Amino acid sequence: MTGTETVVLREMRWWDIDPVLELERDLFPEDAWSRGMFWSELAHSRGPGATRCYVVAEEGDRIVGYAGLTTSGAEGDDGGAPAADIQTIAVTRDHWGTGLGSRLLTELLRAATAFECAEVMLECRVDNVRAQKLYERFGFEVIGVRRGYYQPGNVDALVMRLTGPSASVTPAHPVNGVQGTETHG
Repeated sequence: MTGTETVVLREMRWWDIDPVLELERDLFPEDAWSRGMFWSELAHSRGPGATRCYVVAEEGDRIVGYAGLTTSGAEGDDGGAPAADIQTIAVTRDHWGTGLGSRLLTELLRAATAFECAEVMLECRVDNVRAQKLYERFGFEVIGVRRGYYQPGNVDALVMRLTGPSASVTPAHPVNGVQGTETHG
């Protein structure tokens, strides 16, 4: 096991897609994202109309984790504050238990706060107890189940929600290169 003191979080860029895909396929072989999915997400992560935040965790020249969040934009469907969805969080096996998952989740919650989101939602495999415990430590609560959400394995997903993400983190120290409120609209 390794510590996270040498791991740097930074904005995910297009040149990170190949190493992220390698890690994605290793950790999620049945329901790994495609190259096109990552390209599509990154296409919405920069500039004044950005609605995504994706970060990588880098140790030396190796990607050891990544995470991504999407938001509904300037305001939610009901005209209120926008909501965010955590799309993915992944950490290499040799970094499990080091706190890197917490660092990545904290960064996503900072991004949700910068996007002025009132709540953050996510889906988590029912068999991923490690992730469920992480989310619960941050105050996420189970609000439902999506039957057969993860395909092709037909695995159910827990739907989890965190209300008031700014209470879970202080967005005073954004990741190098991850843009703040001015850029995210």
